[in-house]
Amino acid sequence: MRLRVEILAALFVGAFALPAAAQECGGDFETWKQGVAAEAKAAGVGETGLDALEDATIDERALARDRAQGVFTQTFTEFSNRMISAYRLKQGAANLKKYAEIFDRADKQFGVQPAIIAAFWGLETDFGAVQGDFQTLNALVTLSHDCRRPQLFRQQLVPLLTLIDRGVLPADVNGAWAGEIGQTQILPTDYLAEGVDGDGDGKVDLRNSVPDVIMTTANKIMSRGWKRDQPWVQEVRVPDDMPWDQTGRTNKLPLSQWAQWGVTEPNGNPLVDNGLKAGLALPM
Repeated sequence: MRLRVEILAALFVGAFALPAAAQECGGDFETWKQGVAAEAKAAGVGETGLDALEDATIDERALARDRAQGVFTQTFTEFSNRMISAYRLKQGAANLKKYAEIFDRADKQFGVQPAIIAAFWGLETDFGAVQGDFQTLNALVTLSHDCRRPQLFRQQLVPLLTLIDRGVLPADVNGAWAGEIGQTQILPTDYLAEGVDGDGDGKVDLRNSVPDVIMTTANKIMSRGWKRDQPWVQEVRVPDDMPWDQTGRTNKLPLSQWAQWGVTEPNGNPLVDNGLKAGLALPM
């Protein structure tokens, strides 16, 4: 499962003659991998993980996909209309009923409602049906070596090698082009940090075990600040003379401040100040 953040920065690390272990991106691929191997070994990755890294190769398909993310040109309405389908609604209702006990357990333990978990599950992989056909290690190595956005992908390499080294994942595990794995597309860092053994078999299998998927997804959502029964998003009407430099999803202000600037509910009613802080993001 991906909570995506686009970070636009100019990175020139690859242009300098840095030691292999410090070189973040670019340069000779094999030399660069030696630096990653040294980093992984220092983090405790053993022979199995290091052997997998040695065999990793550049995946041109991952590079092409990284440069063709049309989703970011869509409005929220366009995106939601494309993502919500009769099939997903029907399957979602069926899975909520089929796995009711597990969803209830996740709700009680992590405070994330069943419908929220099911929505991520359906959106990411159609409830496990389409988990991706990119070899995850090759994809992450490729996108980490590439100097367009290495800061997003390099941090996932050692956790993935750790999962491979521990036998949690095979070296040739497949997933999405950007390194996400399993039925709700979990990144390796989150797999390690938030993985939950939902079926009690002693391992976390996010590709095949529905209980593991549901419990881990709930844990990850909670870890990102989810509060049960508190609003996550609310449609509002904004005035033409908004101080736009104060807006943005990360610039969280009291609702009373937004109301003072003329932000209202869609029907024109004033915002109700419930003590929460919120950011303001306009649809594209």
